[in-house]
Amino acid sequence: MDSRDQQIKRETRVLRAFQRKADDVSKLILNTDLPWVDIEIRIDALRRECERLFPGKSALFDRIYGSRFARLRTQWRRSE
Repeated sequence: MDSRDQQIKRETRVLRAFQRKADDVSKLILNTDLPWVDIEIRIDALRRECERLFPGKSALFDRIYGSRFARLRTQWRRSE
C-alpha cells in the first residue's frame, strides 16, 4: 500500500497533468483560428476525463473550466 506522501504526489501529478490539458484548451481559444466546434470536442473530452479521474465532479468542472472557456470565447472570439 502506498504511503500518504506517495498518494499525495500521485494526486498532484494527476491534477497538474489535467491542468495542463485545460491550459492547452485555453491556448487553442486564444491563439488559434481553430473552429469552435473543434474546441468544443476538446472541451467535451476534457470533461469526460474529469469525470473519469474525479467521479461526481462534473458540476465542479463546469463551474471552473466551463465558465473559463466561455469567458475566453466571449473575450477573444467575438466573431463566432
